[in-house]
Amino acid sequence: MTATGATGPTDDRLNPPSLVRLAADAIRKSILAGEFEPGERLREERLTERLAISRPPLREALRILENEGLITTLPRRGATVTTLTDRDVFEILTLRGALERMAFELGIPVARPELLDRPRAALEEMGRCAREEDRGALVQAGYAFHSALVGIADHRRLSATYESVHQQVLLCMARNLIARETYYEDLEQHVARHRTLFELVESGDRKAALAELAVHGEDSFEKLSGPRRRTSPRSTPASQ
Repeated sequence: MTATGATGPTDDRLNPPSLVRLAADAIRKSILAGEFEPGERLREERLTERLAISRPPLREALRILENEGLITTLPRRGATVTTLTDRDVFEILTLRGALERMAFELGIPVARPELLDRPRAALEEMGRCAREEDRGALVQAGYAFHSALVGIADHRRLSATYESVHQQVLLCMARNLIARETYYEDLEQHVARHRTLFELVESGDRKAALAELAVHGEDSFEKLSGPRRRTSPRSTPASQ
């Protein structure tokens, strides 16, 4: 049997690995863009039709996303989009804020100009995504930007710790982007806020960059948790 593409059945034994990766990428972007709600069931029959693939590669793609923590498999429900509790959000954002502050304290002024190449490129990608209104890709570019800013500290263990919560931060960023766009910030303003942060880092003014980082996402926890908020942290960490 040979693969017949989008219009017919496909033998999974002949599927190139890229098909699974492409499916995982497409579903990941849809989750980060808010097209699938937290807790929403991902129905295989709808996804196979939407992505024009058979069930075997789709299931492989879902396993990838489950390993990343973006989806959860529940008994009798199948795959659902991972839901973060208010406590989850609070813990992720406070950890992330502490790591980014440490990176700024250690890394500004930036020791080597090339350390700014990655955040600059990520910022340019954010601008492109905003112009194209590609929200899922914008969230991923936003993570790349913040991860690259952590990299200015040139501290391997700090970067590794930040990377260890990659997917959880992505979920928070996705919710944050939706909340900000709903309340008061369009996509271009979203990018402009990040550009301001980058310019302060680039300037070498550690105090100003830390001050901007502190207000960069100062109300994100309130926007993400809404009326269900139960904790009252004295300050809100930077978010996206």
